[in-house]
Amino acid sequence: MPLFEIETSNHIIITWAENGDAATSVVSDNYPNEKIIRLTKRPRDTWVISKSALGLSAELDPCNTARDCLSKAEGDKVHAIRLYMHETGVDLDHARKVIESNMVMGW
Repeated sequence: MPLFEIETSNHIIITWAENGDAATSVVSDNYPNEKIIRLTKRPRDTWVISKSALGLSAELDPCNTARDCLSKAEGDKVHAIRLYMHETGVDLDHARKVIESNMVMGW
């Protein structure tokens, strides 16, 4: 089954679907108020996000640290970012990227 990348006004959705119409229905079923900006059939059946593109280094495990901060902050993104900055010494932009990335993954 093909993998589709669907961009809406607020989300980028990655989903498997039989065809473009089925991928469109995923958006209309789950995000009925959002307009599809772009729908692309991916050339392969996997999706990869480079950690270096997100500014994450291999020196520490950002996922565990970020998830711990999110847990301590009870899901409060701003508080989790502050905790992450305090625990790792990174700047605001880096901390924001790491926390937001982990929020998307469902920490």
